[in-house]
This record gives sequence, structure tokens and C-alpha cells, in this order.
Amino acid sequence: MSERKHSALVLKGGTVVDGTGAARFVADVRIEAERIAAVGAHISTHDADVHDVAGKIVAPGFVDVHTHDDQILLAAPQMLPKISQGVTTVVIGNCGISLAPLVHSDAPPPLNLLGGDKYVYPTMAAYVAAVEKARPAVNVAALIGHSTLRVAAMDDPYRPATPAEQSRMVELLREGLDTGATGLSSGVFYAPGAAADLDELALLAHVAGDAGGVYTTHIRDESDKVIESLDEAFATGRRGSVPVVVSHHKCAGPRNWGRTVQTLAHIDAARTSQPIALDMYPYIAGSTVLRKQMVDGIIDIM
Repeated sequence: MSERKHSALVLKGGTVVDGTGAARFVADVRIEAERIAAVGAHISTHDADVHDVAGKIVAPGFVDVHTHDDQILLAAPQMLPKISQGVTTVVIGNCGISLAPLVHSDAPPPLNLLGGDKYVYPTMAAYVAAVEKARPAVNVAALIGHSTLRVAAMDDPYRPATPAEQSRMVELLREGLDTGATGLSSGVFYAPGAAADLDELALLAHVAGDAGGVYTTHIRDESDKVIESLDEAFATGRRGSVPVVVSHHKCAGPRNWGRTVQTLAHIDAARTSQPIALDMYPYIAGSTVLRKQMVDGIIDIM
């Protein structure tokens, strides 16, 4: 699109999908000061650059609710992989893995996936300052990772936490929520988060709830024990008085394919008594660390 010559932009004749669930419709859209100013037929083109978008979809920017973009926001702030697909907001810090409060340059897996010793932010405030300096092309909502908290608070994050270590995690989480984070994430499918029990998760989730945040989780088991793992997530939300988001919901492994009929009904039933949401991949593949039990000769390992 050429450089703007006027103060407004009008997109004429596009098919509008507004994100509300309403049926798509053909309309003009006027944008002023980076905000949608009008939607309708034959709207004013005064002092506007006009583009004929007939036959094209016009929609608000997409929100990518499950990303691990913590590092690329700083390394490649143009965020071309996102904006080229219409994504204008990313949620980072998922699966218990966040760049803050990261206090070790030699962070253990899976935290080392975020960039190694080049990106160490001991506080959320420090990370927020780095993002603001980088000026990425997308909006950012940051979660604080439970595994990151464990690494910051414990000498050995692969065991149950002591009361003192849990208190330190609470302090770090509260500090992060006060300085820009929007909630807590966990990845109890992975070490070191897997060493936490329900009491620890609920304690931290309550801190997020008190701050008006959310609790998102890569549940403990997405295969044979998916129902039990969903129940653990729901219990964490109830005890923490916090909304729950189940990350990339699936039923993994050939013998569990098709069980979403069961799990979605289970989630719907739980939603009658507490706030629960989920996100899902729009494809039939996944990406994670390679674990030997995944090499089963049935699922393609790429």
C-alpha cells in the first residue's frame, strides 16, 4: 500500500468480518488516527486515501493467543511472520516459559528455547522496558511463566518447592503483575513445572486472580489422562479464583484421537460453574521438545 497522503483511510466495498460472530457483510470502513471511525455504505471519503477492496476480507487485527514470541519481539521487532498474516496482537509467556523474571543466563530446558544468555531479564519491568525500546510492530500481552518462577526461586527447580521458595515465587509473580504482566502460565507437561503440585499452582493462580489476571496452562497430560489433567486445571482456577485458559487443547496419540467429543463436553460442563476458555491449533500438527515416548512409529516426527 502506498504512503498515506491524507489524514484518513477508507477501504471501499470489502467484505467485513467484524469478529463478533455476526454474518459477514459488504461495507466501507473509514480509519482515522489508527482507529475505526465508521463502518457502513457510502461513508465519507473526505481527506482520505481511498482503496477499492471489493472481493477482499476486511477484519480487525487477529490476536494470536498462544505464542512463544518473547524473544523475537526484541530480535526482529518488524514481526513480519505475524503482520503478514494479519496478526496485530500476540500473547507471550505461554506454557510456563517467559523471559521474565529470568535470572540465569544458563537457564535449563525448556527455558533455553527463548534465547540463551543474550536475553536475561530478572524482572518483568526490565523486560517491558526492552520491548518498549524495541517498538515491535504488534501489541503485546505478557504472561509470567511458572517454570521461570521456579528457576528464579529455587536452587533445584526439578523437585517440590519449599514454603519459602513458594513465597519467593509469589513475590516475583506479584511484582510482575504489578509492572505489566496480564497473568500466569504453567506448563506442567514439562519439567521443571511438572514437579509442582496442585497446592503450589493454586497458590500462584490466586495471586494472578487477585490482580485481575488469567491462568493459562499446558495441562499435565494431553493423552490418556487428559480428563484428569483438565480437572487439575479447573481445580487450580477454582482455588485461585481466576479464569482458566486451556492451551492448545487436543487429545494426543492415536488411541485418543476423537476423544474431543468427550473433553469438550467435559469443559462445557465445567464452564457452568467457573470461567474457562481454550485455544486450539488450526492445523493437525504440533511443535514441542522431542521426548522419546513420542517416537512411536505412528506419528510423523519432523
